[in-house]
Amino acid sequence: MSEKTAGDMPSEINPAESGTPGSGTSAVDRRTFLSLSGLGAAGAATVAAAAPAAATELTRHPQRGLRFGRDGRFKIVQFNDTQDDEKVDRRTLELMRAVLDDERPDLVILNGDNITGGCDTPLEMHQAMNNVVQPMEERSVPWAITFGNHDEDSTPNSGLDEADMLAFYRSYRYNVNGPTARGVTGQGNSNLLIQGRNGRPAFNLWLLDSGRYAPETLAGQDFEGYPTWDWLRMDQVKWYYDTSVQLERKVGHVVPSLMFIHIPLWEYRFMWFGSVDGRTDADQERAKARHAIEGERNEDECPGPFNSGMFSAIQHRGDVRGVFCGHDHVNTYSGNYYGVLLGYAGNTGFGTYGLSGDERNRLRGARVYDLDESVDGVLAGTRMRFAAEYGIDLTANDQWMEPLPLPKRR
Repeated sequence: MSEKTAGDMPSEINPAESGTPGSGTSAVDRRTFLSLSGLGAAGAATVAAAAPAAATELTRHPQRGLRFGRDGRFKIVQFNDTQDDEKVDRRTLELMRAVLDDERPDLVILNGDNITGGCDTPLEMHQAMNNVVQPMEERSVPWAITFGNHDEDSTPNSGLDEADMLAFYRSYRYNVNGPTARGVTGQGNSNLLIQGRNGRPAFNLWLLDSGRYAPETLAGQDFEGYPTWDWLRMDQVKWYYDTSVQLERKVGHVVPSLMFIHIPLWEYRFMWFGSVDGRTDADQERAKARHAIEGERNEDECPGPFNSGMFSAIQHRGDVRGVFCGHDHVNTYSGNYYGVLLGYAGNTGFGTYGLSGDERNRLRGARVYDLDESVDGVLAGTRMRFAAEYGIDLTANDQWMEPLPLPKRR
C-alpha cells in the first residue's frame, strides 16, 4: 500500500491499518546497490537451495503477440495493489477470478505493489508472486506487471530484488513483459504493441517503474515537509519520448496508447481541484465540470517531491490517451486533463488498508479498458468494477489462505 504518515492519512482512513514507514532509501540507489553487490545473483542461488526442485522458477517462454479480435475490439483489466505476502487474503483472488470470468479480458496489467513485506525467504516471495498471477494463468489470459513502492519490501530478508522478480514473472507461460529498457532507471520499463486486424500496430501500452521512495537527502538537503515517495526520472521520460518518436516513424503515424505507472503524477491533484493552489469546494466543482471527473477521492494524492515532466512530454507527443496509477488505495476517480485521461484503478488487495470501519473493503475492485479500432483514438471507454458487484464478503477483517502451489519446472 501507499505508506502514509499519520499526518498524510485522511480522516476516512484508520492509520492503524496502514503499513510501517519506509526506510527512506532511494529506490534508484537501492537498486544500484543490489545490482553492484551481486545480491540478486545471491538470491537466485538461495532459491535453488531453499525451494524444492519441482517448485522453482519456470523456463522462459517465447514472447506472445497481442492482437485485436476480429470485431476490432480488445479489453484490458487493471488490478492494482494486490499487495500481500505468501498468505494472501482469499478474497483478493476471489475478486480477480470473478472479474476475469465476467469481463473476459484480452490482457491484464498488475500495476505495482503486487506483493509486500512479510516474505522471509526466496520461496515465500515466489509464493506471494505466484498467488496473484495464478488467476490469469488458470484462464490462459496474457498479463504483464509494473513495480510499485512495496514490491521490494521483502528484499532485505529474501535477497530477491526487482530484477529477480521480473525474471520470475517473465518465466510464466502467459506473461508478456518484455526485457527492461537498458540504461533506464528502474525495472520493467517497456512497451507492449497490440496489433490491429490489418497486422499493423493499432495501440500501445507503456509500462513504467515509478520507483519507491525519495532519498533521505539530495544535494545536502532533506525532504522534511515534502512527499517522500519516488518520481519518474528524466531518463525514463526521455526513453518514453524517444521510443514514441521512433514508433511513429516506423509505423507512419502516431500510435495511440495508455500509460501505466504506480505512483501518480502531480497533475492528478491539479486536475481534481482545477488549480495548483486552490483547495476549496468551489475549486473542485469547477474542476469536476471542466475535466469531467468521475469517481471518489478519499485521500490526498501521494506523488514524489518533484514533478517529473512526464505529462508535458505526453501532451507534446500526443499519443497517450490516458495515464493510470494505483498507490492511493481509496481513490477511484478519473478525468480528462487537457486531452489526457488521468485516473486511479482503486485497490484489488483485501490485505491492505482501505476506508475506515465497516467500509474498509467497499472500494476493492479493478479498472476495465475497452479498446475499439473503429473509435477515434481507439480507447472507447474505461470503468470500475467492484467486489460488491460479485457478492464477495466485504467484512472488515483478514481472511488469509495458505499459498497456492508453485508451478513445476518445465
